[in-house]
Amino acid sequence: MIRNKIDRILSRLLMGIMSLMVLNVLWQVFSRYILGAPSSFTDELSRYLMIWLGILGAAYVSGQNAHVAIDFLPKKLNTKKQRKLRRLVTVIVMSFAFFALVIGGFRLVYLTFILEQYSPALKLPLALVYLVMPLSGMLIMYYKISDILTK
Repeated sequence: MIRNKIDRILSRLLMGIMSLMVLNVLWQVFSRYILGAPSSFTDELSRYLMIWLGILGAAYVSGQNAHVAIDFLPKKLNTKKQRKLRRLVTVIVMSFAFFALVIGGFRLVYLTFILEQYSPALKLPLALVYLVMPLSGMLIMYYKISDILTK
């Protein structure tokens, strides 16, 4: 199934980002305290890796339905009403993913691309850093649509 393939790719990507972030921070500590000359790019790189890890991680967790949830209200409802509430929550999550992450994210990517904004140390186009927002929004929407179709 395509969902399992996306899950595997996304989980490996997240593990890769986390590993790279750990190596980057280790290099920063080594260069600062052992070599006495802190690396100039590691702070910025770890910040951008953390952004990607957090936002892509949210998409992954959403796909696994493992996000934090307050279940006080659903426990008080019968099975039919629980199903309706789940659908409502899914629609709200999809709306947020579409409007905030996909639409807002693409606008942010477009704006930073047009303005040719680059990061100070890495000289990386900030549009690439912000590209994680619409990507994650589309992943969340895919997962939620898949949930609706399979349940």
